[in-house]
Amino acid sequence: QVQLVESGGGLVQPGGSLRLSCVASGSIYSIIAMGWYRQAPGKQRELVASVTTRNSTNYADSVKGRFTISRDNAKNTVYLQMNSLKSEDTAVYYCNAYGRTIRPDPPRHYWGQGTQVTVSS
Repeated sequence: QVQLVESGGGLVQPGGSLRLSCVASGSIYSIIAMGWYRQAPGKQRELVASVTTRNSTNYADSVKGRFTISRDNAKNTVYLQMNSLKSEDTAVYYCNAYGRTIRPDPPRHYWGQGTQVTVSS
C-alpha cells in the first residue's frame, strides 16, 4: 500500500507562515496527482489545493493568492506553502495521493494521517 508521511504542522499567529510536506512511499506504480485537504471543527473535509504530475494546480477560492502547492515528482513529495494565515485556516490538514499500485487497476485515493494547523487569534 501507499504510505503518506506528513510534517510541518503546528501553531502560528495570524499573518504568519507554515510549510507542510508530504512524502509518498510504498508500492507505487504511478501517482496522477497529489493534494491537500483540510477539515475544521464542525465542517466537512474540503479540498485546499492539488497538483498533477504535469504541474497543473487547483486551489480553493479561500486560499488563492496565499497558499502555494508544489510537487517533486521524482521524490513523490508534495508541499503546501501557507502564507498570510488566518484563524479560519485552523484545521486538520490531510495529504492525499491519487494513483495506482497495480497498472490495470483504476486509480484510488490514499490519505495521510493528518496534521494539525492552528492559527491563534
